[in-house]
Order: sequence, then C-alpha cells, then structure tokens
Amino acid sequence: MLIAFVLMNVVAVFHSYKFTHFADDNVEKTLKPEQLTFGGKVKALSFGVNNPRPENKIKPAVTYETVELQSNKKIECWYLHKDSSAKTDTVKGTVIICHGYGGEKSSMLDKAMVFDSLKYNALLLDFMGSGGSEGNTTTIGFKEAEQVKTAYDYLHSKGVKDIYLFGTSMGAVAIMKAIKDYSLKPKGIILECPFGTMYQTVAARFKNMNVPTFPMAGLLVFWGGVQNGFWAFEHNPADYAKNITCPTLLLYGEKDKNVSRQEIDDIYDNLAGEKVLRTYKLARHENYLIKYRTEWTKDVSGFLKRK
Repeated sequence: MLIAFVLMNVVAVFHSYKFTHFADDNVEKTLKPEQLTFGGKVKALSFGVNNPRPENKIKPAVTYETVELQSNKKIECWYLHKDSSAKTDTVKGTVIICHGYGGEKSSMLDKAMVFDSLKYNALLLDFMGSGGSEGNTTTIGFKEAEQVKTAYDYLHSKGVKDIYLFGTSMGAVAIMKAIKDYSLKPKGIILECPFGTMYQTVAARFKNMNVPTFPMAGLLVFWGGVQNGFWAFEHNPADYAKNITCPTLLLYGEKDKNVSRQEIDDIYDNLAGEKVLRTYKLARHENYLIKYRTEWTKDVSGFLKRK
C-alpha cells in the first residue's frame, strides 16, 4: 500500500507539473483522448500531457499598439483602439480580452474584431507563459488574476472609461478572481465557460479519458498548488462569483465535456448582481464563433446595449 501511495504521488507530480508548465516548441502536443492509442493513453496517464508553449500565430489586421506591462510577471498586450479624433468612429467602451488555458492573445482576435464592429476598443493580453509574456508557467487563473488587474489599471491610468472584461475558460476564471481579490469595478463582464472549482476541472481531464477521478484528481490539485505556491483547493470560481456585483453575461456550450452544466448553474446562482445566462446547444469547450457567430454576436451586443 505504501509503494502504491508513493507511485500515485509520483505520477501526480508529473501530471501537475505538465499541467502548469508549458513545454518547449519542439515537444509534440499530446493528442486528444479520443485520438490516442491504448499505449498513448497509458503514457499520458503515467507522465502527463504535453502542451507546447502557446505562441501568437497571427497579428491584428488593424492598427494596434504593443504594450508591455509589469505585473507579477511581465506581460505583453495588444491595444486595438480607434483615433478618438475620428468622429465617425465613436467609441462606446473598451474590452479587456483574456484567453483560455493553452491559448494566447492572437486566438482572441476574431472576437476582438466583433467588439470592433460594435464600436468597442480592445486590449488583448497574453497571460504569463503564453505568447509575448514572460515564462512558461500557468496557474489556471490563480496568479493570472493579478495580470487582469494590471491591464485594468493600465487603462485607468490612460483615462479610459467604460471598461468591460471578457474572458474564456481560464480567462473568465482570472477575471472572477481579480474582481474578488482587488474589488475591480468594470462596467460589465462577459464570461465564457468558467469552471466551478479547481478540483472539478482537473477531474474532468480524467473523466474525458474514461478513468476514475479518485484519488488522482485530488493529488494533482494538491501537487499543482504546491509546485506553484498556492492552495489550489480554494481556487473556486463558484465562490468568487459571490463577490461579483457588476452586470454579467455568462455563456456556455451544452456539449462541453470540460465544464459541467452544474458548475455553470452554481456560478450563475452565486453571482450577486444583474446577470444573464445564454447557452449554445451544440457547442463544446471551444470558440463559440465557429458554430454560433450570429447568436454570440447578438447575445454580446444585447448585453452591451442594456441600460
């Protein structure tokens, strides 16, 4: 029993490290569970999943400014903003756009362009470990919350008003924690598929590979927190929601295997301010613009136009 316990912890250490540390570019990304052979699944379950460091693949097709900010790590942002002197381009507000786990700011340009069409400027940020930002580490939204605050403070220092926060998956979680920790006061926030608790999002990784979640999910959460200097069992967006009083649009894909409907309902129920929930019947844990561009744009536009 002691040997088995030690082995499980060794495997958990491998998993948690790879879950929170991106690999070099020359390391091949592990395939999705349904694409893996039996041997591939055994290897992934034993040593963790390889995630190459996310890099920006394209640049904005419109005028933009590259901004470097010092947060708990040095982060790089793209600031897409119209010339305020152009009367035909009246700006209604500015949206800080936060990518998800394994993403980078270039993956959010399509949504930035939707906001642009709605007359909103955008500040897209690379979280630490991604794109032009420092390091190769991610904490699944925990330390990234401070980077959201840094971006928010930057816009404030520029005299920007009517600031909105938009995030998908991990980015949504980072926004929720930033509001809870730093009492940010955005005009509104848009959250796509945030997980309910750190334990639940880790357990989903094992469920997707059709293996038991106990005890490995708990061990992975424990070691992931230890390796990155925080108590991961308290990283729970469902609890952060209780501190959110600003208007919130919560978006969810009903075929999502990474985040359950129960997690979304828990978050929605705990939100303390004006709130709206919209779901997309056939969407998974993915970019909603792929299947639901028209519906997504309508939902976001309607939320931004509310009185």
